[in-house]
Amino acid sequence: MRAMTSSVFPAPPDRIQRQDITVMQQATVDELTHIQRLWPSFEQLVGLRGRKMYAQIDERQNTYTVCTPVKEHDSPDRLGLQLGTLAGGWYLRGRLVGDPPQIYGRIADGVAELQATLPADDTRPLVEFYRRHDQIELWLPIRS
Repeated sequence: MRAMTSSVFPAPPDRIQRQDITVMQQATVDELTHIQRLWPSFEQLVGLRGRKMYAQIDERQNTYTVCTPVKEHDSPDRLGLQLGTLAGGWYLRGRLVGDPPQIYGRIADGVAELQATLPADDTRPLVEFYRRHDQIELWLPIRS
């Protein structure tokens, strides 16, 4: 009899394909204290109402970049933000569900679980999509 392995995801990960998205972004070092300072200031700059919020993690560069798609009347320069691209392509998506702050503590385990499933395309960053306050999608870039 095989032992059941537990998963941080309530449902099995699936494959998705995304298009490039132009975003306003701000980056920091991929360390928890820096990330915890970046999110509140970024959210205050861009506002949350009607916004989709993402983070891109580039493990090769050790950077964590928060971003949101550019809207028609946005002015990234005025806000002191850079323009960037949320890379399209194929991803392995895992969904985390739970209330903050506990859900944030499962992100690293979720990424590790995805990385153990398929080899990552290390030319693109990992993506966190903050779908709702209690739902985070983790996207591991993969080759088609």
